[in-house]
Amino acid sequence: MKCPRCGKEMTLDSHRKYDVMMCYECGYMEGRDLGGDIQSRPITNFERLRRMNFNETVPFMAAGLGLDEAELRAWLERTVE
Repeated sequence: MKCPRCGKEMTLDSHRKYDVMMCYECGYMEGRDLGGDIQSRPITNFERLRRMNFNETVPFMAAGLGLDEAELRAWLERTVE
């Protein structure tokens, strides 16, 4: 399960009466209100990807997936057309 605040992986915290999913990166606990405005939280990888243009997206995806950047660019260009 991903943390809605920071996007990192959450861990099961079983040191309570009932088990709760908790993010050890930002301290978010399952069921709590995020609080504050939405702009104050860090953006997730999906939000970051949506803000990128094509020339930024291709290297980001190629690095994350371990693919050749030129092949990924050619495949994406064929898919868009």
